Amino acid sequence: MRPAESAVRDAFLRACELDVETQKPGNVSVDSAGHGMTAAQFIASAQAAAGALFVPGARVGTRILDAMTRTLEVAGCNTNLGIVLLVAPLAAALDDLAPPMNGREWRDATERVLARLTLDDARAAYRAIALANPGGLGDASEQSVHAEPSVDLRAAMALAADRDSIARQYANGFRDVFETGLSAVANAPADTPKEITLDVFLSFLGGWPDSHIVRKQGVTVAQSVTGEAKRHRARWRATAAHAARQDATQQLLAWDAGLKARGINPGTSADLTVATLFVAGCLDPARTGVAATRGCDWHGS
Repeated sequence: MRPAESAVRDAFLRACELDVETQKPGNVSVDSAGHGMTAAQFIASAQAAAGALFVPGARVGTRILDAMTRTLEVAGCNTNLGIVLLVAPLAAALDDLAPPMNGREWRDATERVLARLTLDDARAAYRAIALANPGGLGDASEQSVHAEPSVDLRAAMALAADRDSIARQYANGFRDVFETGLSAVANAPADTPKEITLDVFLSFLGGWPDSHIVRKQGVTVAQSVTGEAKRHRARWRATAAHAARQDATQQLLAWDAGLKARGINPGTSADLTVATLFVAGCLDPARTGVAATRGCDWHGS
């Protein structure tokens, strides 16, 4: 018996809403469009993708390809490939679980899903990536998405794990989501879902160079942004008083404008944030606002 489909779907949609409700530096939000995209496109994409991601019994590759096909139909561009690649195995793992459950059980189930990935999953995921046409993603000397795959999807992702944080989740069993991400949710010095979202995002962005920035602007720029994220997060976390928090927030907004002016988009950190919020929203809906916003009544401990 899997967790209620409506509950996990609500958790996913809430995570995608928080992604754009929160003004995360360099990312598109309801208050700050950027990179030729708007928040409305991201919300439409989430609603379209959800119909494919949470089909009981569907293969991971099928979920990915169908979700991207539906996304492109409503958004006209790639708004959520990274999110889809991350959420598809997590959603498939829920088919083997029953409530109540905990993060350890979900992580173990995800590992089993990854171990079962096939060549057909790779073919479908390759088609999805090619359809999305993200600059630089999938270009490789070995197992390029522009050629027919000869290995299963997990093996293909493992070949890119050292240069792409999303591929690394397939290789390491989503360690960054279940460890770095959920730890940030639990320990965020904040009470509101948007503040938690910001802290999780800065945790990822300040943890290692963002893959999307590396592909677009190179390692040096990505490392510089990582250093800035560490400093901004430390300053923001240290501000308990209202006036100090307001000053730190203004600095983050100025940084957001500066990143967008330079065309820098920490997209992979945002994707990892959404995946983390999805998991956290299922395990502890009150913490991320799923219960209050959508009436989600399923959770684990």
